[in-house]
Amino acid sequence: MQTMLYLGEGGDMQDTNVHRFDMVSEDNVLDAVDMHIQENLEDELVKEALKTGVDLRQYSREIESELLQVENASIQDYIKESQNIASLHNQITACDSILERMEQMLSGFQTDLSSISDEIQTLQEQSIAMNVKLKNRQSVRGELSQFVHEIVVPDFMINTILDVPVTERNFLEQLHELNHKINFVKEQSFHDSKSALDVKDVLEKLKIKAIAKIREFLLLRIYQFRKPMTNYQVPQNAMLKFRFFYEFLLANERHVAKEVRDEYVDTMSKIYYSYFRSYSNRIMKLQYEDVADKEDLMGVEDTAKRGLFSSKPQLKQRSTIFTLSSRGNILTSELEASIIVPHAAQKSDRKFAYEALFRSMHYALLDNCCREYLFLTDFFMVASAAAHDLFYMVMGKTLGTFLKDLEYCVNECYDSIALFLCIHIVYRYQVIMHKRGVPALDKYWETVQEMLWPRFEYIMHLNIQSIKDTDPSKLGSIDVRPHYITRRYAEFSAAIVGLNESFPSERVNRLLATLQGEVENFILRMAAEFPQRREQLIFLINNYDMMLAVIMERTTDDSKESESFKELLNARTEEFVEEILAPYFGGMITFVKESENMIERGQADRLKKDEKKVTMIVRSFNSDWKKAIDDLNQQVMTSFTNFKNGTSILQGALTQLIQYYHRFQKVLSNPPYKVLAVRNELINIHHVMVEVKKHKPNF
Repeated sequence: MQTMLYLGEGGDMQDTNVHRFDMVSEDNVLDAVDMHIQENLEDELVKEALKTGVDLRQYSREIESELLQVENASIQDYIKESQNIASLHNQITACDSILERMEQMLSGFQTDLSSISDEIQTLQEQSIAMNVKLKNRQSVRGELSQFVHEIVVPDFMINTILDVPVTERNFLEQLHELNHKINFVKEQSFHDSKSALDVKDVLEKLKIKAIAKIREFLLLRIYQFRKPMTNYQVPQNAMLKFRFFYEFLLANERHVAKEVRDEYVDTMSKIYYSYFRSYSNRIMKLQYEDVADKEDLMGVEDTAKRGLFSSKPQLKQRSTIFTLSSRGNILTSELEASIIVPHAAQKSDRKFAYEALFRSMHYALLDNCCREYLFLTDFFMVASAAAHDLFYMVMGKTLGTFLKDLEYCVNECYDSIALFLCIHIVYRYQVIMHKRGVPALDKYWETVQEMLWPRFEYIMHLNIQSIKDTDPSKLGSIDVRPHYITRRYAEFSAAIVGLNESFPSERVNRLLATLQGEVENFILRMAAEFPQRREQLIFLINNYDMMLAVIMERTTDDSKESESFKELLNARTEEFVEEILAPYFGGMITFVKESENMIERGQADRLKKDEKKVTMIVRSFNSDWKKAIDDLNQQVMTSFTNFKNGTSILQGALTQLIQYYHRFQKVLSNPPYKVLAVRNELINIHHVMVEVKKHKPNF
C-alpha cells in the first residue's frame, strides 16, 4: 500500500524507478511492476478501500494521525510510570549484586567439594586395602584355628577314652573324634608338619587303649552267643549299634579286627550247625510212618503189593501219593507260615508229610540266612564276593549238613508229588530271598534242585514203566467203571500240571506226555479184555470222561492232557452212538448210507430193486421206534458212572437218530421211491422229535 502511495506521490521514488528501469530491460521492469501491483491489489485493506471508493491519500493521512496520537499516549503513560520503572531498575541492580555473591559462594562450594571428593577416594582406597588385609587375616586365622582344633587332643577326649565305658554315647562320639585326629595327624606327617610330632605319641596311646576296650567289648558280646538257649538276634542287634567299633579296628589295627571277625565266624558257625542239626533230627521224627516205597507205583495193583509173609504194613491210603488235595497249600497259604516246633508237635501227636518238613526246615534256613547275611554286610562292611565268602564261612558247615541229610531223604523218597512240591518250594524261596536282597543261597538252591530233579524224573520213569508192564489179565475181575489205575493217573497228572503252571518246565511236559501215552495204551489193553465192542466203548468212555473231569477240575488253563482226552472221548462217544443205534435201527442206517453212496455216484436207478427192503424198514420203524428209544435211554443211563456224561451221550444218540431218519426220508423222496405207497406210512419227523425231547433231561 505504501509502495502505491509513493508511486503516486513523489518524484524521488519515480527517479529511482526510472534509474532502475534503465538498469534492466524494459520488458522485465514491466513484468515486475505488474506482479507488484497485482500483489498489492490482493491485500484485503486495498480491496476494501477500492470497493468503497476511499481516497488513498486521505486514508494514509488519517493513519499517520492515529499513529501519532498513539505514540503521544504511550509517552504520557511512560512518564506516569517513570518512578516505578526507576524502582524496578534499582531492584534489578540489587538482584544482580546478590546473584553475583551467590555465584561466588557456589564457586567456593565447588572448590570444597572437589577437595572432599579427593579425600573420599583416598579413604575408599584405604578401606579396600584394610578389607583385603582383614580377609587375609581371617583366612589365616580360620585355617590355623581349624588346624589347631584338629591336632590338639583335649583333656575331655583323653578322660573319656580312658575312663568312660564303651557303651556310653560320649565314648562313641569321642572315638569318632579320635579316629579323625589319627587320620589328620597321618596326613600332616606326610607334609613334615612339626606340630604333628607333638601329639603323635598321645594319639597312639589313646588308640591302643581304645582298641583294647573295643576288643574286650566285642569279644564279650560274641561269647554271649555261646550261652545255652540264647536268642542270638539280641546280641547281634546290640553289636549293630556299635558297628563303628569294628570300622575303627579295621582302620587302625587290622589283626585285632581279623581276630574279632574270626571269633564271630567260628562261634556262629558252631551255633548254626548245632541248632539246625538238632532241629533237623527232631523234625524228621514227625514224618508219617506210612510212606511210599518202591512198590507204591501207579501201575501196581493194591491186592498184589504185599506178600503173605511181608513184615511191612500196607500203605493205608496209597491214593494219597498220587493226589494233591490240600498238600498244595504248602505253596500258598503255608509257604511263609511259622516253622514246625518239634516238641509242640510231639505233644499233640501230629505227623507231617515230607514236603511240610522240607518247607519248615528251609524256611528256618531262609529266615536265618537272610538275617545273617544282612548282619555280615552291615557290621563287617563287606559286599559282593567278599560278602558271599564271609557268609559261607559262617553257614557253610550248616549248609553242607543240610545237603547231606537232604540227599539221604531224597534217595529214600518215592513220593513224586512230595518231591515236585519241594522243587516248587525252592523256586518260591529263591524269589523271596531275591526280594529281600539276599542272593547268598543261590548256589545252595541250585544244588538242592540238582538233587530233587533227577529223583523226581527217576520216580516218574518208575511209574511210567509200571503202567507199561501192567498185565490186565492179572488184575482180576474188571468192569466198565473207571479203573483205579486211571484214576491214580488222573489225580497225579492234574496235580503235576497244576503245579507246573506257575513255573513251567519242559522236562515235566515231556514226562507227562510219555506217561499219558502209556496210560492210553493201558486203557486200550484193559478194554480189549471185554468180549463185546459195546462194553469196550463204555469202559473207554467212562475212563476218558473221568480223567478229563479230574484234570479240568484241578487245572486253570486248557492243558495238552485235557485236549487229548477230549478228542479221545468225542471219538469213542461217536462210535458208541453208532454201536447202540445199530441193534434197533441198523437196517435203516445201513440203507441210508448205501443209498446216499449210490446217489452220489449217479446210480439212483439201482435203488428200485430195494423197494421191498424199504417197505420192511418203514413198517419196522413205525412199530418199534418208541420202544427202541426207551431201551436206549435205559441202557445209556445205566452204563455210565457220570450222570452228566450219560445224559450227554443219550442226547447225542437221539440227535443222531433224528438225523438218520431225516436222511432216510430224503432218500425216499428220490424218483424210484416217490410212487411207493409205503411212503404214506412214514411217521412225521416232528412226532419223532417230540418223543425224543421227552428223553432229553433238563440241565
